Amino acid sequence: MTDTASAVATARAAQTRAQQQAALQVCPVVLAGGAGSRLWPLSREQYPKQMINLVGEQSLLANTAGRLDALADRVPLSDQLMIVCNEEHRFTTAEQVRAAGKRAKLILEPVARDTAPALTIAALSVIAAQGDGVLVVMPADHALADLDAFHAAVADGVRHATAGHIVTMGIVPTRPEIGYGYIHVGEPLSASDDDGARRLNGFVEKPYFELAQQYVASQRYWWNSGIFIVRASTWIDAIRHFQPAIHDACVAACERGANDGDFFRVDRDAFAGSPSNSIDYAVMEPLSGDPSVAGGVVVPLAAGWTDLGSWDTVWQVLPKDDGGNVSQGRVMFEGASDTFAHSDGRLVACIGTQDLVVVETADAVLVADRSRAQDVKKIVQRIREQRGAEAVVHRKVHRPWGHYDCVDGGERFQVKRIVVEPGARLSLQMHHHRAEHWVVVRGTALVTRGEERFIVSENESAYIPLGVAHRLENPGKMPLEIIEVQSGSYLGEDDIVRLDDQYGRQ
Repeated sequence: MTDTASAVATARAAQTRAQQQAALQVCPVVLAGGAGSRLWPLSREQYPKQMINLVGEQSLLANTAGRLDALADRVPLSDQLMIVCNEEHRFTTAEQVRAAGKRAKLILEPVARDTAPALTIAALSVIAAQGDGVLVVMPADHALADLDAFHAAVADGVRHATAGHIVTMGIVPTRPEIGYGYIHVGEPLSASDDDGARRLNGFVEKPYFELAQQYVASQRYWWNSGIFIVRASTWIDAIRHFQPAIHDACVAACERGANDGDFFRVDRDAFAGSPSNSIDYAVMEPLSGDPSVAGGVVVPLAAGWTDLGSWDTVWQVLPKDDGGNVSQGRVMFEGASDTFAHSDGRLVACIGTQDLVVVETADAVLVADRSRAQDVKKIVQRIREQRGAEAVVHRKVHRPWGHYDCVDGGERFQVKRIVVEPGARLSLQMHHHRAEHWVVVRGTALVTRGEERFIVSENESAYIPLGVAHRLENPGKMPLEIIEVQSGSYLGEDDIVRLDDQYGRQ
């Protein structure tokens, strides 16, 4: 081949690569698998913080789901959101996303394995669906005050990720903070870039206060936002290089997985075989010392970012009264200062309090010094060790058909208020240790009891004997509300034998 022909071929190859890169779709990925134990008692294992309306009219998950909508003016944005969430949260997650007007594919984690495996199965799903794409990976528990600035920073990050870098977004710190991890930033990426991007020198864990002060004073350490931008293929190359066990387990989990409507279920056994590891530990830390797979880049984010990981950070982002107090629900302050108080129902009165967190729910009350907000997770761990239900569920429990509220209970009885949405039905089930009495207080119930099927109207009741297969349905156009009285020797939720269930539960 002549020099001219070789030059032409090289130019054409470069043009082809540029065209391929330009055509890459940007795929929003929301990681929604966290437990949020530091925001107990509002956040619990079966209804974690991303599902709660902490700082607005919508849940954190719904806010995150719509965060990139306007980015379509800057980059080729996919119209489908991808959410990686716990299998137990799938119905609530799907409902909140639908209510926010978003279209989403939910990848279900059968067991928690931290963020590195979660991102890996998301990247594999994008590659399987469209060959490649640029992933904008966002935790579901952040608040952002300036979306325009966020979109501009993401667009910069997409440009660097398209070129093959693994991009993380860093926050120039405004104060010493022991609740965040930090990024050690290097020199500017190049003289020609005006977006302030830096080379990644390394990640460091949450520091003690004096070390955090040194980090801030040095101006070389930024807060780690936990937001990453990377090509799906680049991430897969990196995870294969640094963490082959995670790569192989996730590949097997996806290959043996199956689509179920808007859900993609990875194989339980294969995914459970993956080591549990975070994006930071699995790839970003070794990447800074071995850039043979991809270069690490830090793009600055100045968009009023807050990681809502504790009650103190929630207090920081919400509007305050003249005394620096934040109230949610039925709260009164008298001579209080810098206090956060939340009520789910009962009146909470704070008199002369200073720098406190007070959170009231139907079955638990938290009172904490704001400076000790990180220690709430220690209380949650103690509740778990004592097998207390307060760490796992709220008194009001959400189900795909509606919800129930545990109103009262004793040694051999339990009273629930059950609400079934129009057209919904519970599983066909039976119990070995309890009988049930249902009283309809609003709407109309269609009851299956053994071989019988009959209607129960308002102010009427039905009795379900122990050991008899039964089902409750709402055939009407308004919510069905019943009072259920359970009686028997054991009343736990694990005394349910499901014979048929449209929601795929066991």
